[in-house]
Amino acid sequence: MRLMIAEDSTLLREGLVRLLVEEGHEVLGAFGDAGPLLEEMASRRPDAVVLDIRMPPTHTDEGLRAALEIRERWPEVGVLVLSQHIERNYAAQLLAGGAERVGYLLKDRVAQVEEFLDALERVQAGGAAIDPEVVRQLVIRTTNGDPLTRLTPRERNVLETLAQGHTNTAIAQKLHISLSAVEKHLNMIFDKLELSHTTGYSRRILAVLRYLES
Repeated sequence: MRLMIAEDSTLLREGLVRLLVEEGHEVLGAFGDAGPLLEEMASRRPDAVVLDIRMPPTHTDEGLRAALEIRERWPEVGVLVLSQHIERNYAAQLLAGGAERVGYLLKDRVAQVEEFLDALERVQAGGAAIDPEVVRQLVIRTTNGDPLTRLTPRERNVLETLAQGHTNTAIAQKLHISLSAVEKHLNMIFDKLELSHTTGYSRRILAVLRYLES
C-alpha cells in the first residue's frame, strides 16, 4: 500500500513510518501539518492517508478539513483520521459524505498494532473503520425517545460492532454467534430503525451513525 502521513508529533509520525515500512507498505511522505500533504497529493497519489485531526497552525480542525478536501478531490484515496479524544461532531462530518474509504480512530488504537493495521486495510479496501470507543460513547448518548431503545441487548451488540465497520463474518467471529444469526439480527435492527428500504453501505454504517448522533 502507498501511504502518506500528516502528524505534528514527531515521535508518533516517525513511529508510524517505521511501523508501516516494516509491514511492507511504501510511505510516500510524512509531514508535520496538512498543507504539505495536500500539495504533495496534487502530484503523487497514495492509496491511503493517515492524518491527525488537530495540527498546526491552530491545532483545531486542520486535519479534519484536509480529510474532507481529500475525500472530495480524490475519492479513490482512503482516509484514516486519528484523534486524541472523541470528537463526535468531527466524526459525523467525516462520515457525512459516505462511509466508503474512511476511518476514525483514537490515537491510543495505534498502540494496538493489529487493530490499527486492520483498520487501515479496511479503509484502503473501500470500507469503514470507526473506533469502538467512539461507537460506545455515541450509544451511551441515546435517550429514551431514541429508536435504539427498541433493540434487544444482543441487537445493540451487533449494531455497535457493525458501526465499527466490520463485515457480517467479522461480527459473527467477534460475538461468537453464527453468520445466519448475524443476518437475522441485522434485519431486525434495520426494521426497528426503519432502515429496511435503505440500500448499500450507507444502511450498514452511515445511517446507523446518523441515528446514534440524532
